[in-house]
Amino acid sequence: MRLPFRQIILIIFILLLVGNKQLLAQVRSSGQLTNLQQGSNMTYDSQGRPIKRSTGKDSLQRRDRNADSITIFYHYYDSTRLRTLDSSINDFTTRFPLPYYYHTLGNYGTAAQSFFFNPRMKAGFDAGFHQYDVYQFTAENTKFYQTTRPYTELAYVLGSKAEQLINFVHTQNKKSNFNFSLEYRFSNAPGNLKNQNASQNNFRFTSHYQTLNKKYEAYFIYFSNKTASSENGGLQDIAKLDSLALNDPYELETRIGRAGTAGRNPFNTKVSTGNIYKAATVLLRHHFDIGTKDSLVTDSVTYKLFYPRLRIEHTLRFTQSSYNYFDNFVDTTRYKDYFNYTTTLDSLSFKDAWRDFTNEFSLISFPEKKNLSQFLKAGIALQNLKGTFNELTTKSYYNVYALGEYRNRTRNQVWDIEANGQLYLNGQNAGDYAAYISMKRSLGKKLGYFNIGFQNVNRSPSFIFDPMSRFPVAAHADFSKENTVRVFALYENPRNGWKLGGEYFAVNNFMYFDSFFSARQEATLFNVLHLNAEKKFRLSKYWNWYTEIHIQQTTGQPPVNIPFLLTRNRIAFEGNFSTNLFLSTGVEIRYNSSYHADNYSPFLGQYFVQNGNNISNRPDINAFLHFRIKSLKGFFRVENLNTLDISKGFSFSKLNLMTNDNPGTGLWIRFGFWWSFVN
Repeated sequence: MRLPFRQIILIIFILLLVGNKQLLAQVRSSGQLTNLQQGSNMTYDSQGRPIKRSTGKDSLQRRDRNADSITIFYHYYDSTRLRTLDSSINDFTTRFPLPYYYHTLGNYGTAAQSFFFNPRMKAGFDAGFHQYDVYQFTAENTKFYQTTRPYTELAYVLGSKAEQLINFVHTQNKKSNFNFSLEYRFSNAPGNLKNQNASQNNFRFTSHYQTLNKKYEAYFIYFSNKTASSENGGLQDIAKLDSLALNDPYELETRIGRAGTAGRNPFNTKVSTGNIYKAATVLLRHHFDIGTKDSLVTDSVTYKLFYPRLRIEHTLRFTQSSYNYFDNFVDTTRYKDYFNYTTTLDSLSFKDAWRDFTNEFSLISFPEKKNLSQFLKAGIALQNLKGTFNELTTKSYYNVYALGEYRNRTRNQVWDIEANGQLYLNGQNAGDYAAYISMKRSLGKKLGYFNIGFQNVNRSPSFIFDPMSRFPVAAHADFSKENTVRVFALYENPRNGWKLGGEYFAVNNFMYFDSFFSARQEATLFNVLHLNAEKKFRLSKYWNWYTEIHIQQTTGQPPVNIPFLLTRNRIAFEGNFSTNLFLSTGVEIRYNSSYHADNYSPFLGQYFVQNGNNISNRPDINAFLHFRIKSLKGFFRVENLNTLDISKGFSFSKLNLMTNDNPGTGLWIRFGFWWSFVN
């Protein structure tokens, strides 16, 4: 039965009224606010905040718009710095998982590599597979929210050839001392070439709980990542890109993968030749505090306070992961001709699987009771590892390591100091260590701040280099521990919209691959210098120019190939053109200088150094129209305009190369939105 319009409006009004009463009751019962006296001139707003009771004499007084708004902030795992949600729209890559300084094998979801020198700066055990890291959920990028109302964000991006990305985030406080959040992200890209479909599937659940007396606190994280990426090994003949009959690279034959199994179905991510990686992590960090109680009384409201002085902390982490390359339709001739790999099998499978169970116990001291951002931490951890190789052989390992940390963000917000370290005392990675120190100094609102730091990591080679791994790595020697020193500095002036930064690396015993199956180690010390600058230029009232410049230089002849110059420039017409409409539209250009770009081994999941072909691409040119209307943010982009080839009748077929044998995409259109809801 269809209800009349007026009845529908009445029902909605009643539901909203009941919802507000339930929310108010929820906040009042949270224990944060107590001792509200009857007859007092204090009451609560819709968020549970104490306000003065109306006397009936303020009918002309403006209403507090915050009374019906949401207050939401978050902090990252293992950080105390509170942050607010980003509502900017001028940079699409702040929302899209793939940063502008990364490239793929041609389509989103495939193996990604940074244009910057990016060594692994973590000590201890590492399985060795990182080509999909940029797409993954991790503990480090996990957000813990605090919100006065349930908050939801939906995102959907649709690209050419049925590329799609779906993202969902929901968080709410059931009580003031208990929050949970859900996050799900799925992407699928059928690919520009045959056998190039890739999908990423990520899920995360978090919860945060603190007792009302504030002595006990717990953080819980569960996240899982699944990558399914078909591999084709590149085109058999890259020169045929210039003579396509239909101007579609999908016509061309690839080096591996059965042609009959290839397809562009956006709902089918089946992989017959390629990599499937899975990982799931459960993390629980909880602590008990010993300290002093206090309270703050304002009129008729009492706020309960607690200042911890000593904290006993336990962190439990369990991770189960598997890394599998397989080819169900092996063409032995192609393997031999293109990759110099001899096999007589009709199918191949290389698989390593790991279980990692780590317990960490720490003591934390707070020297100043009213500054929880200053503390000293010392602890010890036991890590148990179990590896299963090709589902046939199993072996167990362990590590014992000590850790320490000091942080101090002064109460006047002038200094922010962070220092931490880990030392592996015994086990599989004994002798590994990592040390980090950073000092940040505020120079005032006009001058911004300056940050300087030092990092040193001594680490065992990743396990993929170990003979126990089932991945066919041809090792030429017994490998020593890698040692990397990093010195960095950053000066930022938010008021004037610019940054200056630099980092310097000194690397010894660098591990790298130099072919599809071969690994080597560079024993000679070498250096890498990376300088960067960012600036926002205001050209007129509505026109802005954003520029980012990166310069990299190596010394000697290291096995590292990186572009000398990488720059991105955006010229945008933007502003607030009505009460609720914010607009940013213009052109984006990214350019990197020519260099010997790394090739890629699909069998090992590794980019490797090559010096035979120098890749020189046209600048990437994208046109964009971004807008925000209240809580809706929309993005429309026409990318890769640089692939225009007038000689072929206005076709977009002049493709840039990602590797020697992997072209990028032609004209690419993306439309997406991020829509926020306050329940």
